[in-house]
Amino acid sequence: MATTAPFPVFVLSFFLVGFGASFNLALGNVFCGSLRQGTSMLGVMHAAYGAGASLGPLLAGVIVRSEWGWPGYYLGLLGLTLSSAVIAALAFRESEEEVVAGGDGVESKHDLQGMFTAVSTGVVLMGALFMCAYRGVEVSTSTSARSGGSGLVFWVGITVGRLLLWAPAWKLDDRQVVYVAVVGAAVFEGLIFMVPSKISDTAALAVVGLLLGPAYPCATAVFMRSMGIHERVGGISVISAFGSSGGAAAPFTVGVLAELVGPAVLHPITIALCGVMMSCWYGLPKRPKRAE
Repeated sequence: MATTAPFPVFVLSFFLVGFGASFNLALGNVFCGSLRQGTSMLGVMHAAYGAGASLGPLLAGVIVRSEWGWPGYYLGLLGLTLSSAVIAALAFRESEEEVVAGGDGVESKHDLQGMFTAVSTGVVLMGALFMCAYRGVEVSTSTSARSGGSGLVFWVGITVGRLLLWAPAWKLDDRQVVYVAVVGAAVFEGLIFMVPSKISDTAALAVVGLLLGPAYPCATAVFMRSMGIHERVGGISVISAFGSSGGAAAPFTVGVLAELVGPAVLHPITIALCGVMMSCWYGLPKRPKRAE
């Protein structure tokens, strides 16, 4: 991208960047969710995601308007990517590895089978639909808000909402948190739609972000508790992939409809997606939260 390659290569580069990012997201979810106080760890991980989404566009605007232009912006992303690789290598250099007793490869066989069987489980199917709708709400709202200058407020709300999970997460019922977060976000989306005002809309977007923020890490923690240990990598990978597809399809659909009927179509669509999330969440099997 930084070398301003021909357009087909440029498009392929975006595909490869998305592939790598989604791969890391799935593995990060599995690793953090498997730790003690996994919900808190997921909250911190995804708060960092929200912080990047808040600051990234601001820094991009400064770089693009400078003498560096777009090549300088992509060189900056390259630097962040290489830094992330170094940090990951340092962070995991002493991580514990599972030792297969006897070395007969039985556990590896079970892991491979688990990756395929996880796709057909009800938890993964419901989780995939839930995350597809969630990412659709998140990306559609942030994309629309950014065009109106409120995107920063939305992402700051998401970041703060996820950081608030750090201390009390072990006391909270993850399932109830998601119910409250999704219903509250839908209510405030409805307020923006019914009572339009620039100031109140910005405040409501901040609250939507604050409420949506904890939903992702809490939902991921519940998904992992509902899977067997050999299903987690495959299951979370599928759920994350569907989330990425929702983050691509929903904004595109909103954009097409906005061209036909106006930008107000965003909020009815996001409210409907919140309804999809609630339906999927209600259909998940209930398992108690681990105390250890």
